[in-house]
Amino acid sequence: MAMHDAIKTLAEQLKKLINRFEEQKGIINTYIEKEREWKAIKIEQHNKIEALNRQIQELNENLNNEQ
Repeated sequence: MAMHDAIKTLAEQLKKLINRFEEQKGIINTYIEKEREWKAIKIEQHNKIEALNRQIQELNENLNNEQ
């Protein structure tokens, strides 16, 4: 009977560990998803800034050529 109780206790502990693992996995996956979204937004903003900087440079060059 003690062997049965020990196996039952181990099974319960294993179930708890698996549940914790699944919970942590969900937290990590959510973090990764948000991190990817943040990086995509950052790249998009960087590209917009670069395009605006090029426009400013072109406008300044045109202005200097007209003078």
